[in-house]
Amino acid sequence: MGAPGAPARKRGEPDAKITDLLKPEGIKVGATAKSQDDAIDQLIALQDASGNIGDTVAYKKAILAREEEFSTAVGDGIAIPHAKTSAVKRPGLAAMTVPGGVEWSAPDDAPADLMFMIAAPEGQNNTHLEMLAQLSKLLMHQEFADALRAAKTPEEFCSVIDRAEAEREAADAAKAAPEAVAAAGYPEVLAITACPTGIAHTYMAAENLEKKAKEMGVTLKAETQGSAGAKNVLTADEIAHAKGIIIAADKNVDRARFGGKQVLSTNVSAGINEPRSSSRPSSTARRPSRRAPRSRQQRPRARRTPPGT
Repeated sequence: MGAPGAPARKRGEPDAKITDLLKPEGIKVGATAKSQDDAIDQLIALQDASGNIGDTVAYKKAILAREEEFSTAVGDGIAIPHAKTSAVKRPGLAAMTVPGGVEWSAPDDAPADLMFMIAAPEGQNNTHLEMLAQLSKLLMHQEFADALRAAKTPEEFCSVIDRAEAEREAADAAKAAPEAVAAAGYPEVLAITACPTGIAHTYMAAENLEKKAKEMGVTLKAETQGSAGAKNVLTADEIAHAKGIIIAADKNVDRARFGGKQVLSTNVSAGINEPRSSSRPSSTARRPSRRAPRSRQQRPRARRTPPGT
């Protein structure tokens, strides 16, 4: 079934794609923005032009409230402002490239020049959240982000996404094949990622932890606790065989199932921006359970909302 607001899919038709939520009229390439607020206004206008927003004033209020909790800039020039609110009529994306970049309180201090804005409605099914999770994972790959920046038209921008999504689906299918699963054995390190909204950062942290662990020759499996529910759930056998556990989360995570294991706790932004230090087995196998300090840029600027909002 497609995302809410999209035509229902018949049996045998392809699964929903990211570009079902992102239309050419919701994309602006080579834009100019004077500030973060100006960029947010332009992205909201793109969402509105795509027919996704019922109340632009309330939607912007929700977007800014999310920015007050933590900056939605994830580093490497990428920002993903997002909100889940009743002001949204139907799930959708807007995107913009800004060659000059704008300040977005990024953890690496880099200006944001590639932006996706997510509009998520309350009280609907989670099909759209699955697609947003896939987009968040793809954005953790530099070649994908650079190809989006280089797009000259909205149509070319969408083609980059379609191609990358097809390649990712093929890779995931190969990884899930029984023979591949049997050969992989138990992962050395396990992780859980979670953030209050559970839309973007949860999945980006998981993707980057797995990517960096692979570069280091470490096998890692990450469970995501997002708005669509827990995915890639850790099994009792995997926990028993793991050298240690990483929890990269900005919400409470139940630790009861990790009894007797060493646990390294940090915030979800560290999972995105500092995955190398988090992914080492020695970080979890030799150190007592502790909570890593938040970086200055990633400290909450206002009281945080309850998990899941």
